[in-house]
Formats: sequence, C-alpha cells, structure tokens
Amino acid sequence: MLNQAWPLLSLITFSPLIGILLIAFLSQTKGKWIRIIAVSAAALPLLGSAWLYGHFSHIAEGPQFMESYAFLQIPLSQESEMLSQYTSYFYQFNYTMAVDGLSLPLVFLTSLIAFMAVMASLTIRKRLKSFYILFLLLEIGMLGVFMARDLILFFLFFEITLVAMFFLVGIWGYVHREKAANQFLIYNGIGSAVMLLAFILLITTAGFTMNQVNDTTASISYSGDIGTIMEHLRDPQAPVNQDPGDQGAGAVPFFLSEGMRGMIFFLLLIAFGIKLPVFPFHTWMLKVHTEAPTSIVMIHSGILLKMGAYGLIRFGAGFFPDQAERWAWVIAGLGVINILYGAVLALVQNEFKLLLAYSSISHMGIVLLGIAAMNPVGLQGAVYQMISHGLISALLFLIVGSIYERTQTTELDRLGGLAANLPFISGILLFAGLASIGLPGLSGFIGELLSFIGLFKSMPVLTAVGTLGIILGAVYMLRGVLSITYGTSLFAERDLRDARFMEALPMVTLVAFILLLGIYPSLITEPMQQTFGPLLHAAAAKIGG
Repeated sequence: MLNQAWPLLSLITFSPLIGILLIAFLSQTKGKWIRIIAVSAAALPLLGSAWLYGHFSHIAEGPQFMESYAFLQIPLSQESEMLSQYTSYFYQFNYTMAVDGLSLPLVFLTSLIAFMAVMASLTIRKRLKSFYILFLLLEIGMLGVFMARDLILFFLFFEITLVAMFFLVGIWGYVHREKAANQFLIYNGIGSAVMLLAFILLITTAGFTMNQVNDTTASISYSGDIGTIMEHLRDPQAPVNQDPGDQGAGAVPFFLSEGMRGMIFFLLLIAFGIKLPVFPFHTWMLKVHTEAPTSIVMIHSGILLKMGAYGLIRFGAGFFPDQAERWAWVIAGLGVINILYGAVLALVQNEFKLLLAYSSISHMGIVLLGIAAMNPVGLQGAVYQMISHGLISALLFLIVGSIYERTQTTELDRLGGLAANLPFISGILLFAGLASIGLPGLSGFIGELLSFIGLFKSMPVLTAVGTLGIILGAVYMLRGVLSITYGTSLFAERDLRDARFMEALPMVTLVAFILLLGIYPSLITEPMQQTFGPLLHAAAAKIGG
C-alpha cells in the first residue's frame, strides 16, 4: 500500500470544484471566460491522473496512494444480549480513497474523455453557467466513483452522477430530452436503491468489527470500508463466516450464509446490470444516446456505462468470487444475448445514433463475457474492452455531433457522399468504425481477443456463439460509415466546413490513444495484473478450502 504526504487523489477528484466556484461568480454574459475556466478546470484532473499513471507501481500489491479520514460516525443502541460485554456500538464510515490496477485506467479514461467532451461542448449557447457547473460536478462524481474505497462514499459519488446527468440531459438535450432524462432517472434510481440494499447488508454483516480498547472497554463498529469487508469475507475466523448453528449460544450473530451471499451477489448484478446496461434493462440508454447533447453522450457512452462493469468486478467478483464462479453461466449468457441482440438491431437502424447505441449494448456484452471467465485473461480483457470502447464510442459520438451540426440530421438515408464535403471528418469516422469492429493494431482488437480467449476454456460453445457478434459488428458498422461517407450527397450544393480546430484536436487525441493501446496494450494490462492476480488467488484458496 503506497501512501502519499499530499492527498493527491482528493486533489484530482475535487480540482473541477475550482472551476465551479469561479464560474458561479461570473456573469452569464461572460461566455468566453466561462468556457475558458471550464476547459482549464477539466484539464486539471487530466494532468493529475497522467502523473498518477506515471508513478503507479506495477509491482506493489493492493491499493496505492491511499487517503483515509474519519467521515461519519453514527452511535447505535445495544442490539443483542449476546453482545452485552461491549460498551459502544456505531456505524463508522470513512472518507477513504485509493487506486489499484482496476481503477487506475478508468480514472485516466474519465479525465481524458471529460476533457475531450468539454472541448466538444463549446457550441453550447443556452444557460452556460448552469451547464458547466453541472458538467464539472458530473466529472467530480465519476472520478470519485473509481477512487472511493468505502461503500457509502462510493454511493454518494454515484448519486452525484445521476443528479448531474438528469439535468444535463433534460435541459440541454434534443426534442425528447425530458422523456430521456426521466427514463434515465427512473431506471438508474431503481438500480441505486437495489445497490444501497446490497451495501447495507454487507455493512451490517461483513463490515462488523469488534474493537478491544482495553481490559474493560470494547466496542462494535459497522464499517463500509471495502478492504475491511473483503478481508472479513475471506477470513474463515471472521464473525461473518461463523455459523451460529455450529457455534452454540456464544456465537456472534453476523453470519452470512451461502444463500444470503448469493442474494447479495444477485442484487449487485441487478444494480450494476441496469447501469451497464444488460438486456432487458437497456431501453433507457437508447433514449439518452439519441437525446443527450454531444458532449454529454460522449461521457455517457465513454464513462458512465463503464461504472456498471466496474461495480460488477469490484463488488461482485471482488467480494463474492465463488458466487461469481457459480453464476458465470448466467453472466456469460447475458453477455451473448447483449452481443447478438445489440448487433442484430444495429443492422436495421436508419438513425446513426441508434446504431451506435445498439453497438454499445453489443460491446458491453463482450465485457460480460470477460467477467464470466473469472480468470486473469478474461478480466483483463473485460477492463481493456471497457477502456477501448470508452475511447472509440466517445470518438464516434464526437463525429456524429459534428455531422449533425452541419447537416441537422443523422439519418443514414439522408446522409451520403460527405467524404467530398468533409474529408477529414469522414476519414476519422472510417478510422473509428474500423477500431469499433476490432481491426488488429487498434485498441478494439485487444479487448475482444482477451475476453473471448479468457472464456473459451470454460465455455467454448457460448464463446463461439458470441463471436458471431464480431461478424455482425463489421457489417452494421461498415454499412453505417459507408452510407455516410460515400454515395450521392444531398449536401453537394452546400458549403459544409470541415472540422474546426476545437473539433479536430479531440478527434486526433482520441485517435492517438486508440492507436497507442492497440500497439502497446501493456499500458493497461500491466497495472491490472497486481489487482486480478491476488483476487483470483484468494478466490481459488477459498473455494479450494
């Protein structure tokens, strides 16, 4: 565990707050300064996360750059006669932040895409102050989700993203923005309620700790600390693993039975499956992808969907690896359904935004296959697919926003021949399409390859069926790209301006990272090895024991 004198993670997470405070004191008429401050504030986490990535140890195990402070203590009354020897009882929730090989790439992805998205938002004209305040608040929430090491802190950051997204979609979206925002809030609100229930069950069982202060004073605390809960779940001597039926009257009543563990894992699967999204909880995502403004849909497709997969790995596989093994067929089956369902419906879409939305469903299915593998190769493939899809989808929606601004449509039968008018944008679109279908040498290939290889040993039939999605993906993506770039143009008589500098810069940056990860995948896989190796080793030891 690597500790820092400076609270680096807090500085990265809350650095956008500087922009929020400065923008709040500016007049609405100072549009230029509001944009400059917003871009500068979004650049701070990117610089910090780049430094973090460069100084992360690939050798040390466990979380690094740990910060922990007392946050909230809630006193409780005595709950059981069996615990009468303890003098105090309380909930102890700490502000604990850290990164490991799982969260580190996602922190950098978040700060990178947020910076690209804020540049894509410079065309926003309505209520600039409110937009950028909510945008930067959303970034704080996303960064906090990937760094939080306490369940309640994670939940608070998670809820910040829901509130900010609701207003960003509902106010600055397109025609049906309010309906899209309402569906987003309803589905994700239900997911949050289910997640909170699972967290409460974990805190009141695996979070239970007996603290002996001295010979006459002892206390009981319930903690949301992720490390504490994980340690207790794996320790055979911990109260959470002591069956009262086997221990007699002196047992501590905090046993978590196999049935209860399975139920909590199921609750986590539902909660984060809604966010991913897993079929059939996907309809809200289609609305957001088509109605949200360009910069927000870049963040939604590039980062927010990944929070669901992150939660499944961190809390599902991390807390309950044996349950994840038993549910692997269900997870893999849902992954194959996502892959094929998303691919087939993407084939018949005339609206390019919807094509990309169904493509995201299909690619998230590949993430599920990697999680279902429950081995280092599969899990690394799942995370790599998350990072790769985040970059590629953000690039695709950035291009879609640029095309819509010029043509006022994203319907394939109304577009065509844009390569003549917009050669740069069309070239980047072709590159993004090739990356999306997993062309070797680009980042999309590595994630898909590792996920399928990881699952093939245990489930060869499901893996083979899932690979059909790659073929269908090539068909629908090339169909969409070629429909836009080639053919007869309805805009031949119009003077369409190719990408401006503030559009070209994020496009080229995302292209560079897609190429870099395709050529040098160890940038992502090396940090992950110090996380997944111990996780799966502990799981094997527990199952074997």
